[in-house]
Amino acid sequence: MRAKIQSLRHGAWRALLLCALATSIPGMAIAEVFQVSDIRVEGLRRIAPGTVFNYLPIQVGDTVGDDVTGGIIRALYQTGFFDDVRVERDGNVLVIQVRERPAIAEIKISGNKDIETKALETALADIGLKEGRVFNRSVLDRIEQELERQYFARGKYGVVVQSTVSPLERNRVAVNIEIIEGLTARIKQINLIGNQAFEADELRKVFELGPTRWNSFYTKNDQYSKQKLAGDLESLRSFYLDRGYIKFDVKSTQVSISADRKDIYVTVTIDEGQPFRVSDIKLAGDPSVPAEQLFPLIHLKRGEFFSRKLTTESAERISNLLGDEGYAFANVNTIPEVDEEKHEVAVTFFVDAGKRVYVRRVDMQGNTRTRDEVLRREMRQLETAWFSADLVRKSRERLQRLGYFDEVAIETPAVPGSADQVDVEVKVKEKPAGNLAAGIGFSQSDGILLNASVTQNNFLGTGKRVAVAFNNSSSTTLYQFGYTNPYYTVDGISRGFNLSYRETDYDELVGADYSTDIGIAGLNFGLPITDTSRAGLGFNYQYTDFTAGESEIAQDFVANNGNTFSDFSLTASYTRDTRDKAVFPTRGSLRSLQAELTVPGSDLQYYKIRYDEQLYIPLTSRYIVALSANLGYGDSYGETNYLPFFENFYAGGPRSVRGWKANTLGPREVGSDDPVGGNLKFAGSIEFFAPAPIGGQFEKSLRLGAFLDFGNVWSTYDSNLLTYSGFDLGDLRYSTGVSVTWLSPVGALSVSFAFPLNEKDGDETQVFQFGFGQTF
Repeated sequence: MRAKIQSLRHGAWRALLLCALATSIPGMAIAEVFQVSDIRVEGLRRIAPGTVFNYLPIQVGDTVGDDVTGGIIRALYQTGFFDDVRVERDGNVLVIQVRERPAIAEIKISGNKDIETKALETALADIGLKEGRVFNRSVLDRIEQELERQYFARGKYGVVVQSTVSPLERNRVAVNIEIIEGLTARIKQINLIGNQAFEADELRKVFELGPTRWNSFYTKNDQYSKQKLAGDLESLRSFYLDRGYIKFDVKSTQVSISADRKDIYVTVTIDEGQPFRVSDIKLAGDPSVPAEQLFPLIHLKRGEFFSRKLTTESAERISNLLGDEGYAFANVNTIPEVDEEKHEVAVTFFVDAGKRVYVRRVDMQGNTRTRDEVLRREMRQLETAWFSADLVRKSRERLQRLGYFDEVAIETPAVPGSADQVDVEVKVKEKPAGNLAAGIGFSQSDGILLNASVTQNNFLGTGKRVAVAFNNSSSTTLYQFGYTNPYYTVDGISRGFNLSYRETDYDELVGADYSTDIGIAGLNFGLPITDTSRAGLGFNYQYTDFTAGESEIAQDFVANNGNTFSDFSLTASYTRDTRDKAVFPTRGSLRSLQAELTVPGSDLQYYKIRYDEQLYIPLTSRYIVALSANLGYGDSYGETNYLPFFENFYAGGPRSVRGWKANTLGPREVGSDDPVGGNLKFAGSIEFFAPAPIGGQFEKSLRLGAFLDFGNVWSTYDSNLLTYSGFDLGDLRYSTGVSVTWLSPVGALSVSFAFPLNEKDGDETQVFQFGFGQTF
């Protein structure tokens, strides 16, 4: 009897629970079970009835009760399309009443500077806020919180994110997200706790973050971000690991902000541990290369403090050597054996060379205009040859130095199903094939510039260069045609020829009262010596028509030599280029030696020698030091008494010693005080380059610099027509300043602010210098 009563109680509780569940779901209005003869959906505005039917767990002919009704409501709510769902009965017709959520017609974002709009739109779409989708207020709330979190991570603790939703016709809404970023909180102090072996000031030097300094406007080191702090903590870890503290640990970091949300205080607690020395160095595994070749690559030394940097670099050198020998998939792992009691560590380099592989195929991708053969002739890694990491690297650098491509990448995937083959995939992104331009511009040395040019550095994708140009300025008129075939022979011998006609008014150019009309026809050849060096030989004919004007030097020259000259000249050159790329190089050098000699029998008999060098030294992946030097010397021989002064070298201006007016340094003519240049030149520069802090693709075409220039020209002839003669290093001029270089569509635009350091009487200085052009 007791069991029967208990069973009745349980049954009653189940009935009550079902009733409670039914009444707890809004929109349930079914009192009894019935068989559905039809289904009617009411309240739809945008959504098609078929969409609703696809989500319903029933169909016509099914039996419906309270339990089924609850499932219908849940299924439709889960679509996210509706704000309200109700289920009713009209006879045997199941009536589903819905209220649609509005659709997002447009999303506007304003006020954002730190995060690009496109990046925000992509992030919003990933979460579910996108034009055309159903609007969900809870999603918008989540987005506001996430945006605030992202700005907090960038040090913008005063950020305010305000969103408004405006109703539109046809059940649509416009979502406006306004971001008030506010000021970035500045780091006031970084505290270090637990350091004993090193002073806090020494440790802070490895941090990118820090209190405001004089250059913080550029480095932004005082702007806190979570990512920067993580990077600094890793730098701190590397500092200790490179000095033997292999048990170093960051115990905690605490970031606090002042009440006004302007100042940030960072506290880092560390445990240094004890320094460990290297007790032993071993090689293990299957290196496939004699240990005698590998041990010299390991710069870690027994008895010295352990260094993670030296360990990693040693492993990389071993891996690179194996790669050069054809072991493309070699792995080098370092295994430390730590002796806690003696504070020593034995390091084992476990080398797994794998199989030696060869290249099955070299594929070119992305060269839609450039012919395959143009790329293949630069490749030093060949098909069917043993793989070499060094040859792959050299191939990439040669392709970059062509100047045809914005990007060059080479991948070496394994051939499926083969353990000893790889393919070499060369992927390039082409630059515009050439330039067709007509325009007007201005430069401080030449004044108004008119130009029209057609230049094809990669003519019809053949790698040949064709250029036709016309330039006209207040000082110079130039007509020029040039053609160069860099692979006149399959061995890489180049051939080119050029025709030009130039009218130059030196009174406009440098203030000297004479002018020249010069026509030139030339033929030249280039011979590759190594992958990075070439020799050149040229033959030129030059006709010169000289007008003396009032210049005494010019009149004296005409009296001794006449005013029209026909000269045949030979040029010889040697160039070595190890730069990683032709535009904005980051490492390597460019050295060029050129000699020019007018052959006996020419009206003017003289020679000129030039040497130019550019050296690029990377300080980091972003900061470069560039050193440059320019030497020139010329003299006469035979019946010509001295180097024709219109062949003189000049210095001063944007291309030489910045801070002085173009071509104004050096000796001057007595009386007129016009600069006349000299037959000896020495100039150079030390420049620090950094990318512009703007981010994005534009950063690749803009570069900032800080420089020290020096140089001058001299005349080695004893002449009473010159203000001074003879070589004296005390005549060198020095300047320092800053520069901005932009690779514009018409070439490099350079702007510099230079300040002369040793200006002398009579010098013509110019602090601000620039040159630019604009195409139509």
